[in-house]
Parts: sequence; C-alpha cells; structure tokens
Amino acid sequence: MTRLPHHQHTHSLADRADVGARLREHRKRQGLTLKQLSEQCGVALSTLSKMELGQATVSYDKLAAAARALKIDLSRLFSPEDHHFCPEQPTVVTNRIDELTGYGTGSYEYHMMAGDFPGRSMTPLYARIIARELSEFDDFVRHPGQEFTMVLSGRIRIQFENGEHISLGERETAYFNSEIGHVYLTEGDSEAEVIAVMSDRRMAEEKPAT
Repeated sequence: MTRLPHHQHTHSLADRADVGARLREHRKRQGLTLKQLSEQCGVALSTLSKMELGQATVSYDKLAAAARALKIDLSRLFSPEDHHFCPEQPTVVTNRIDELTGYGTGSYEYHMMAGDFPGRSMTPLYARIIARELSEFDDFVRHPGQEFTMVLSGRIRIQFENGEHISLGERETAYFNSEIGHVYLTEGDSEAEVIAVMSDRRMAEEKPAT
C-alpha cells in the first residue's frame, strides 16, 4: 500500500457558499419551502437557512439528510451540475482522490467518490480525520444504514454515543451501525486518512431526481 505523505495534500475544498447555493437550487427546483424541507429531512429550519446562505459548515449527516430528502446524490452539492451528466448507465466509473472536490468541517475533510454513478446504493468517500477530542463536536454523527471504514494512514478512534469505542491502525477496518451516534478522532501526532463507505438500503429503492 502506498501512503500519501501529509505534506503533499493538495485536495481542493468546495466553498460552503457554493454548496449552499446548490442546495437552494435543488430545493426550489422541487418547489419546496425551507420549512417543508426541514420537516422532511429533520434538520432544523435555522440550520438549513444558514447552510443555504453559506453561513455555516455542517456535519456529513445534516448534508446527507437534506440530499436524501431531495432525492439527489450528496455529491451533486459539491460539483457543478454538468459534472454529473451521464446519458446512460455506465459499467464503471473511476476517480483519483487528489482530483476530487471535498468539504471541510473543521473536524473532518471528506471527498465524495463515484458521484458520477447514477442510482448508486453506497456512498464511498475519502476522509482526513483532523479532530482529536470529543469536545470538538457539537453532537455525534448519525445517519441511516451501515458504515464500513478502513484506515489508510495514521491511527483513529471511533467513539460511539453508547460509550463504546474502537481504535484502528493502518489497514485495520470496522463495520458498524451508523444510526448509532459516532465520531472519528485521530490518535497520535498526525492526521489520519480513511476510506469510508456508507450504505443506506433506501438509496437503492429510490430513483434520484434528474
């Protein structure tokens, strides 16, 4: 396995104002008010408003919940609309991690992969784990389905809201119920890198909006 040296990180991050503008565009395209979207996705109205205005950086679960309610792939919030145009179902799509636009929360930096594959039932991403203490989070992250993660470099601690935790090093993996609140923390002297895959059975049953 080839490790990417930390000093070579050149990953681009999406501007939160652009993410918010795309969220607002998809909401209005579907004729929903902020209140209606809030009721459907479970994210507070005030938080959604700040997200659309680019006034807040939020955790993965809130962005994913909004995208799920709009029946769009989460990756569509991070890239221009024409980037996702696919005239027919492909056999395979590929990505280079260092060419993917990511989203930084302060605690994590994550980059969606395979966003060009329509109707996908898994959400794979590459993430840099920056947070070291549980106090750096407002709350645990929760989202429907299950989650698999593999450590590429460094060492991480996954802390669950029920008090359980696990510590993983390079090439070690974990698979868990992502509806149980959880956060990733880096251990040691450097940030950690992981590949995570989220699976939501409902995604496979719902046709994404075009």
